[in-house]
Amino acid sequence: MADIRAFAAYRPKEGLESAVAALPYDVYSREEARRFVRSHPLSFLGIDRAESQFPDDITPEDPRVYARARDMLRAGMENGSFVQDPERCFYIYAQTRNGRTQAGIVALVSIDDYRNGVIRRHENTRRDKEDDRTRHIAACGAQTGPVFLAYRSDAAISDMVMRAMETPPVFDFLSEGGVRNRGWMIADHDEQQLLAKHLSRIDCLYIADGHHRCAAAVRVGLAQRAERDRDGIGEREADYVLSVLFPENQLEILAYNRVLKTMNGHSPDELLTLLARAFLVSAPQAEAVVPVEKGQFGLYLGNRWYHLVARPGIRRTDPVGALDVSLLQREVLAPVFGITDPRTDPAIDFVGGIRGTAELERRCHEDCVCAFSMFPTSMGELFAVSDIGELMPPKSTWFEPKLLSGLFIHRI
Repeated sequence: MADIRAFAAYRPKEGLESAVAALPYDVYSREEARRFVRSHPLSFLGIDRAESQFPDDITPEDPRVYARARDMLRAGMENGSFVQDPERCFYIYAQTRNGRTQAGIVALVSIDDYRNGVIRRHENTRRDKEDDRTRHIAACGAQTGPVFLAYRSDAAISDMVMRAMETPPVFDFLSEGGVRNRGWMIADHDEQQLLAKHLSRIDCLYIADGHHRCAAAVRVGLAQRAERDRDGIGEREADYVLSVLFPENQLEILAYNRVLKTMNGHSPDELLTLLARAFLVSAPQAEAVVPVEKGQFGLYLGNRWYHLVARPGIRRTDPVGALDVSLLQREVLAPVFGITDPRTDPAIDFVGGIRGTAELERRCHEDCVCAFSMFPTSMGELFAVSDIGELMPPKSTWFEPKLLSGLFIHRI
């Protein structure tokens, strides 16, 4: 069973939440981060991406960058911009976008549960990104961005969350994209004990987003554990990871579309002929193609859209092979475009579904030659792949809305 615990968070001073809260660090390029921080000086992005404070000749991996993040966070704690709650609590963090609400429990989860498979992942991490967050956590002495976790829905937990949400929130503000962000504290001891009892029944958790943050927090925790074992010190805060736990029935996965920068030597007509071996290819269409079920894809090529439907003979039933992202990689990206490793190949890029098909068209008019619109991966597919210990192809899921950083800080 999962080891899930309350904690005493550092949170923005009342009234500063909307100015501090920031989208995850990896949503921005360096230049985008610099511009945003310049116009939003209180944004937590300045801490998450401290290289935004330096000229371009200072690399993001420079020790001075992590020292700046540490100093900015400490200054905020010392001047009262961030205040620690006096007692351990569970928190509720709810986000509402386009009339749909996802309400999660902010808590700590065990690094050992990550190591023993109770916390399950569905994608690989990149060593450079993992190293960056490891250095950031170690320098700051804090976990600043929560890991986005999912669990199978539980009626008793949902009832407790709903009861908490009937009380006045401790913060309530709109963020970018019109997302309403609200938070509550479960500080009553009896309520905490009851919620902890219900949470103890969760047998496994699934990383929806934040694989690099989670892996980095585990690395820092293990390093601190090795040091304290030598000193004879017991359990410490670094043994646990800042997370928000959501029931799977409240979560929405959007498509993660693909854009290609080269035709791999094929003409448009040759490409359509090759695709017709594995797909039923429609006549060209002026309107964007948004797939409505598994096995369907949209292709934008030469200012026209094509509707692709996978032929039965190329579909598979195993959890990984059955994914549409796997089918596209197996039948199109590798054999037709020569992209065998989409994690590193510069010929491919990925566009979150939140940007819509208009972004695919824009990219094809700017720096790409064609694009594929996808049908979203489902939560059931994510669970099925994770449960057998397998991994999805990169960029298989896009969760929206994104959890904001800076609202809950776990000092280790």
